[in-house]
Amino acid sequence: MRHSLLRPWQATPIAVLIVLLFLLAASAGCEQRRQQDKVPPTKAPAVYRGTIVAVGDSLTAGKGVAEEQAYPAQLQKKLQENGYPYRVINAGISGETSSGALSRINWILTTKPDIVILETGANDGLRGIPTKVIEDNLRQIIHILRQNKVVVVLAGMQMVRNLGQQYTEAFAAIYPAVARQEKVILIPFFLQGVAAAPSLNQEDTIHPTGQGYQVVVDTVYPYVLQAIKTLLGNRRTTEPQNLEPRKENSKTASEQP
Repeated sequence: MRHSLLRPWQATPIAVLIVLLFLLAASAGCEQRRQQDKVPPTKAPAVYRGTIVAVGDSLTAGKGVAEEQAYPAQLQKKLQENGYPYRVINAGISGETSSGALSRINWILTTKPDIVILETGANDGLRGIPTKVIEDNLRQIIHILRQNKVVVVLAGMQMVRNLGQQYTEAFAAIYPAVARQEKVILIPFFLQGVAAAPSLNQEDTIHPTGQGYQVVVDTVYPYVLQAIKTLLGNRRTTEPQNLEPRKENSKTASEQP
């Protein structure tokens, strides 16, 4: 019986299919390796010594500017550049009053803050809300935070003069009085050097530009350092084990008168 040899072009359909499948598998493997080579290495989680939460209205949220230009992001950058590895969470909400801040303070505590910068009340003032209401709200917020061992930095605010001298003076007096009686750190005026400066504010003349927020950070910064010093002192006397850095995700939360 005579057997004939198959030439390459006379291969059976099954043999051709096997060869094609092999070539496709090899090509897919090469492509997968190329894609894997493009994937950047996983970034190690940042190590922070504590969490600072910026609570406030649109002046904190950074209405009208990019997230990285708002004061919480710029503050975190400045702290870390100067050797203070603290995470700063932007918990500002546009349009919020002091009553709104009080209503969500328990949610703020879920972020486990070590320090809270409390900037609220401007929207109350623009609406002519009685200063006693604002003062009571601030006190309640501070009491809740201090009960949870949070160091509080209170940002002082001032009101536009067209609301009348009596109201504007009473409004401005709220913050130093509360800070003194509650024994918390006071920033005398949050918008020092920025308010009424056209070049540092947006067209609405209320909200700072990115450059304006740089000035805000310069104003806030020394009081935050004071808060960090207080925090570390508290840890040494009550919770020495907490001096170890904490690992957190490197992404900051941006959660906004």
